[in-house]
Amino acid sequence: MRIGFIGLGNMGGPMALNLIKAGHQLTVHDIRRNMADAHIAGGAKWADTPADAARDADLVLTSLPGPKEVEAVATGGENGIIHGIRKGTVYADLSTNSPTLIRRLHATFAEKGIPMLDAPVSGGVPGARNATLAVMVGGDEKIYNQIKPALDGIGDKVSYVGAIGAGAVAKLVHNMIAICSMQVLAEAFTMGVKAGVPADALFTAVQNGAYGQGMLLRALPKVIFKGGFDRVSFALKLARKDLGLATELAREHNVAMPVANIVEQDMLEALAHGLGDKDSSAAFTVQEDRAGVKVRVAQKPE
Repeated sequence: MRIGFIGLGNMGGPMALNLIKAGHQLTVHDIRRNMADAHIAGGAKWADTPADAARDADLVLTSLPGPKEVEAVATGGENGIIHGIRKGTVYADLSTNSPTLIRRLHATFAEKGIPMLDAPVSGGVPGARNATLAVMVGGDEKIYNQIKPALDGIGDKVSYVGAIGAGAVAKLVHNMIAICSMQVLAEAFTMGVKAGVPADALFTAVQNGAYGQGMLLRALPKVIFKGGFDRVSFALKLARKDLGLATELAREHNVAMPVANIVEQDMLEALAHGLGDKDSSAAFTVQEDRAGVKVRVAQKPE
């Protein structure tokens, strides 16, 4: 497949190299000409502008820092992708982007007969180098199937998420969980270390426990998606007790724990709603009530 690839940074550079290794013909562009040295050595062609990179391609891919850069490269000035890409060529953005911008660009490209997908990736630089990225794709499923062989060259976990913008939404959900979880880890480990337990011992304890075994994530499909809070593995009232002990210990050692305190307040609200004997995951419903949505999946008949 002839691919125009724009953005050869920490993620884009390795992805483009893997596409070359997979046998695709690449034309590459980056604002820093030297970033393309390895790609050109591997057989890629250089393009002076995004429009030039898109001109003879079957597929155009962008891997850029964010929405501002994507919009500028896609439609900005006379050198934007939209001014070089041919009708029928597919444009897919691999960046972590705004779903709102993606949908707006999708409409703009559609006016010119150019299908667009959002296909953000996850797995970091190691995943980009080893072609083991997760690729979350939104847009027309037929177009997704058309370019999937190329996406398989950059990731081994390529999946169709839904309509245009759905990939961007999924990536933001993933990154929000990852980023906010680090704050919880920061609170918990600073509390534990200040209370006298070595960091490596805490890590082993967490790794060996229910959280480290992935039980929290598995609770989503097993309990929350089903609304199965009557199936109790750990009662909410006991979870609130344990979190209360943790925040009490933090106060004894003057460790600020803003996230833990907010979570404790939600658990107290859930208890006030009479959910104490339900599974601890029933506190999830407090946020559902605030958001006005239920996180459920239609169950298939057995």
